[in-house]
Amino acid sequence: MELKPEVQSGEEFVHIDDPKPCRDFLLSENIVNVEEELLREEEDSNASSVITGDDSIGESGDDDICSIGESGDDDICGVADYVECAFETKTEKLELPEEFAKSVMVLTCESTVEGGSCDVYLVGTAHESCREVETVIRSLKPQAVFVELCTSRLSILTPQTLKAAKKLEVFPGAEFRVAFEEANKYGGAVFPGDRPVQITLQRTWGKMPLWHKIKLVYSIVSQAVFLPKPKELEKMLKDMSDADMLTLVIQEMSKEFPSLMETLVHERDKYMAYYLLRLASEHSSVVAVVGRGHLQGIKKNWNQPINIKELLELPTNESIFTVKNILKYLVVAVAGTAIVSGMYLAK
Repeated sequence: MELKPEVQSGEEFVHIDDPKPCRDFLLSENIVNVEEELLREEEDSNASSVITGDDSIGESGDDDICSIGESGDDDICGVADYVECAFETKTEKLELPEEFAKSVMVLTCESTVEGGSCDVYLVGTAHESCREVETVIRSLKPQAVFVELCTSRLSILTPQTLKAAKKLEVFPGAEFRVAFEEANKYGGAVFPGDRPVQITLQRTWGKMPLWHKIKLVYSIVSQAVFLPKPKELEKMLKDMSDADMLTLVIQEMSKEFPSLMETLVHERDKYMAYYLLRLASEHSSVVAVVGRGHLQGIKKNWNQPINIKELLELPTNESIFTVKNILKYLVVAVAGTAIVSGMYLAK
């Protein structure tokens, strides 16, 4: 199916497919689903399993990345099969477009492919970064494209999501959509490499002390009462599409809730550095499209020992102070206060 770009206001490079697309084509044609395989592998490994930059891939074999037929239609091909059938082995160093040579971060690692090394091009995205993503992938045509998404967030790649967002002129994950389309043009494989959002949220909630949980929920509820006007909401959404802005918001919130920065940023930096290294160790070239706020964190953790099992652990302590219960208590408290206030004013 030929991809037809459509220019939208607020974001020049948002590409939209056939208005009646086949979901199986969009999300399985060149996306390699590795999240389940990675989680299964880590559950089966012993607690001392720590990856380093020297032994990340070569010992595990091709099936560690993608097993055909085990995880459903999204598992299209194994990495070795993909490399063999789609590309000739590239040993020469790829050249970045001159205009992006300074803004794209380049990392290297050992690889099992011919040539023995892999170049990883980190493209840090912010608001209106689609042109850069498109140009870099189109110029380099890497064997693999890594995106800062987990499998549960792949829906943002579909035209249905873009159609809904069009009303607000805000295109969530537009850079990832462009990366997906550019890779699809030449048969490149797309790898979602972010930690599952459910795990991130559960770890964030589990690491917060009780008082912070109550304070956070109260803050969310109180802000929901005073929703901004439509134009203000539109501006806020556009600002939040900037990766740097998101990082700044988390940094600001971490002053009140210190654990947020650790679980929402630093842990995900480690997770993506771990998986990106695994991916690069079986390819000769990779372009990684991630939020600009993650660039330095991924660089810091590149080729460093990372205990991935620890990053995937869920809080085990059971508590009555769950989000559901706290919301219930807050609703009762607000209702009680309203009733008491009404009785007082009626006197």
